Amino acid sequence: MCAALITFPEVSSTRFTVGANMGWNSNVNYTIWAKGKHFYNGDWLFFVYDRHQMNVLEVNKTDYETCNSDNPIHNWTTGAGRDVVPLNVTRPYYFISGKGFCHGGMKVAIYVENPPPPPSSAPVKSDSSRYTSRRQIVIPHCFPDCCHLGLVRPVLVEKRASIMLCT
Repeated sequence: MCAALITFPEVSSTRFTVGANMGWNSNVNYTIWAKGKHFYNGDWLFFVYDRHQMNVLEVNKTDYETCNSDNPIHNWTTGAGRDVVPLNVTRPYYFISGKGFCHGGMKVAIYVENPPPPPSSAPVKSDSSRYTSRRQIVIPHCFPDCCHLGLVRPVLVEKRASIMLCT
């Protein structure tokens, strides 16, 4: 009998709507909004705002503190007023709205950290005497010719799953 074992880590990401249902505008205290939230590498920030008046600029800490929008690290404004920012580096991020809105409080600072390791799960013995865990899928009777010939090897697929494939 031949089987392929596919393992999927418990990876998830979160899309945070900046300002929750109030969005990205001058009537929100973004320090309070961000307080207590954990932003992890792989998460997303979703900015919703009036595209005719505001923008989303990523700046350094000094420009964040002084509301200087002259030299942004990145202008995330796409013109639609629905901008998504991937948080793909573990570091502090600083966002402001230019056009004078930063001075009215339209700025947010967050720190992106690596996600905590997934909880380990002990193997659970099933009725069929095969061992599986909550993060594994066993597919029986796959690749019978390869198994018969002993030509099966582990392959990493997109750094997120491993699967036994024929060589």
